[in-house]
Amino acid sequence: MKLKNKSLTVKIWIFLALFSIIIIAFLWFFQVIFIDTYYEWYKTNEINIMAKIVKTNYNKDNFEEILDEISYKRGLCIEFTDYDEIIYSTNNMNRSCLIERDNTNINIYKLNFINSGKNSITYKIVNNIFNSETLVYGLKLDSNHFAFLNTSIDPIDSTIVILKNQLIIVTIIVLFLAFIIGAYISKKLSKPITSLNNSAKKLANGDYTVTFDNNSDIDEIDELANTLNYAKEQLSKTDELRRELMANVSHDLKTPLTMIKAYSEMIRDISYKNKDKREEHLNIIIEEVDRLNLLVNDILDLSSMQSNITKLNKEEFDLIELINNILNRYKIYTITENYIFNFETNNNKVLIYADKKKMEQVIYNLINNAINYTGNDNTVTIKVTDNKKNIKVEIIDTGKGISKEEINHIWDKYYKGDKKHKRNVIGTGIGLSIVKNIFVLHNYEYGVISKKNQGSNFYFYIKKDKYKETSK
Repeated sequence: MKLKNKSLTVKIWIFLALFSIIIIAFLWFFQVIFIDTYYEWYKTNEINIMAKIVKTNYNKDNFEEILDEISYKRGLCIEFTDYDEIIYSTNNMNRSCLIERDNTNINIYKLNFINSGKNSITYKIVNNIFNSETLVYGLKLDSNHFAFLNTSIDPIDSTIVILKNQLIIVTIIVLFLAFIIGAYISKKLSKPITSLNNSAKKLANGDYTVTFDNNSDIDEIDELANTLNYAKEQLSKTDELRRELMANVSHDLKTPLTMIKAYSEMIRDISYKNKDKREEHLNIIIEEVDRLNLLVNDILDLSSMQSNITKLNKEEFDLIELINNILNRYKIYTITENYIFNFETNNNKVLIYADKKKMEQVIYNLINNAINYTGNDNTVTIKVTDNKKNIKVEIIDTGKGISKEEINHIWDKYYKGDKKHKRNVIGTGIGLSIVKNIFVLHNYEYGVISKKNQGSNFYFYIKKDKYKETSK
């Protein structure tokens, strides 16, 4: 029978039934078929032990009483004799007592042993009267006295019949119970798994409202259900972010494309003869092309880092010098937009070992984010604190802040707490996601501290031991 195409319920039921049949087969084998061999082994071992007891108690005053007790309790026939006659023999009315009968064959075995000079000997003799095998153990007690122990090694027929009848009844009952209990257990085990499977199919079709039941009373299945519920939540968030990403990227692509098209038509139809207007419109087109180029490059960078394709090109450089060079690019915003950039540091030179281009992206994107979300005072603060164990870098704005519920999501692509996308003053909207991936590549600790209407503080730590050990 092929089980690979059967349902889980049928498989469990079949395995339980087969297990019960195997157990029953073992019982039949050992209790009926194997009983003769086992019984012979047991009686042989027993008669050897009793012979040692007889030898040990020889010459005691109550020796005959000891023989009677052994004979009665163990079902043995024992004969105590010398060369010529029987001194004492037990009689437990056992049909296997050949040594007490006037039997020529047994007498020949006894005389042969007495005359052999051996200390002990074991004979297996067929009892012609009852057509059964019997075991005789000869033991030399001293130079003139001998003991013979005799027991049957054939199980009693009535015992075997009783065992067989009992096993037939037990077999029927066990198999019946096995089929019933197997069906119940298989159904109980397979039902929650089937339910999880059906729910998983709905999840695969995009139904994120499905719930995986975790009340099956089976730890492993409940754990699987909890894992699937967690996966469902994450997939739901991912799908929501994907839709937002598509909408936001489409928005950021559509806006500059629309402006490029509009100003191109204006140049063609209106301003192509007016040099000043034409130059103004062309500059707007160039700015929008630059914005498109920046968006495409950011998406490519993020995709590369998330695919583990990007490799770090680490080198030693001055972090303070890098930040000053970046701030020089923002002088135009100081002049035209009245932005204020405060740079605070407790050390004029801070050497670090990292990927310089990636760290430039980090600082650049964090400053862009601060520019986009700072308050009406247009102030952005950059702090670099050189401590004993690490270097702390902070980018601080004075904007409306971020709620506790939203802090864990701000590193996601295009995440916005109010779900309304606006065009950034600077950047593309995926800068923080790029920053996060760079931090992960460098194994930097990072985070944000923010309160509503009190601004946000984006920070990260560069451990000195890490870049020092690497630079050696």
